[in-house]
Amino acid sequence: MLFSGTELRQNLIFKLVKLSAPRVHLCWGVLSYSSLMNTWTIQKLLNWITKHFTEKGIDSPRLSAELVLSHVVGLKRIELYTQFDKHVSKEQLDMLHDLVKRAGQNEPIAHIVGKTEFYSLELDITPDCLIPRPETEVLVERAIEFLRTRTSKQLVCDLCTGSGCVAMAIAKNFSNADIIATDISDAALKTAAKNIEKHQLKERIRLLCGDLFDPVMPQLDVGKFDLIVCNPPYVSAPEFESLNKNVKDYEPKSALLAGADGLDIYRRIVEKVDDFLKPDAALMLEIGYRQGPAVRELLEKAGCFGEITIEKDLYDNDQIAMAKKQKSGTGVKN
Repeated sequence: MLFSGTELRQNLIFKLVKLSAPRVHLCWGVLSYSSLMNTWTIQKLLNWITKHFTEKGIDSPRLSAELVLSHVVGLKRIELYTQFDKHVSKEQLDMLHDLVKRAGQNEPIAHIVGKTEFYSLELDITPDCLIPRPETEVLVERAIEFLRTRTSKQLVCDLCTGSGCVAMAIAKNFSNADIIATDISDAALKTAAKNIEKHQLKERIRLLCGDLFDPVMPQLDVGKFDLIVCNPPYVSAPEFESLNKNVKDYEPKSALLAGADGLDIYRRIVEKVDDFLKPDAALMLEIGYRQGPAVRELLEKAGCFGEITIEKDLYDNDQIAMAKKQKSGTGVKN
């Protein structure tokens, strides 16, 4: 049977529109917006992007899809779910097409949209600082739990603060603490300063530029700290070479690499930490998944801790090292 050109085009459009959203590839350059305007709602786009990101091996595909889509349509993540049936404009589809393509080429979602979420806080993110990971929220939880056992005003130090995520999450969830946050990267601290101002924490978080404890003057800035937290670089040289491209090629090497065995920063922290901790204070560190025994040994050799704990994640990987400074005497409890 022969068809006219118009009939052929109509037949083709009809067949394309019948395809469900998850089966349609991102091809806005081929399909006209008029043929899709009844198909691409927020719900269908969210489902399609999540599936696409899952196939591409992108971390946290649902969250990543929410971040990209909410960025494009100008809604908060939660608002996506209250406006499932809203149609997306052609301009927004074009923009979404470009961003999804970039994500598929391993560019981090946080860099694409310029922000991420950490401990329910929206943070601005730039390539100058490490992108906060969900697993680091455990470090924040343990810090808050410890601080809530204390009664007086608490002094906290956040080393290697980067975007300021840990310091801000602690400050937002424990009001009786002042925090000093340090980082060797002035560019990272500019991002942290913007985040701190956004969340109205300038009166409670002080940023200092320098290497670990170097910018902290114990007599001038504070006395000693009740809690020191740190999510330092802890990737070993061999591990760095095998990192995913979206990490290795886009995030700052200085925020990842920590020498041949990944322990360089821990060694330097432990070397000086006693001078900055009050008796009965705590040190909490995020650690690599196999670094528990080595970090425990470093903490034991410091000679100032009465209790050392290595916490594992749900998959039995080392995750957090916690050490409480002893009040008096010696000895280490496992």
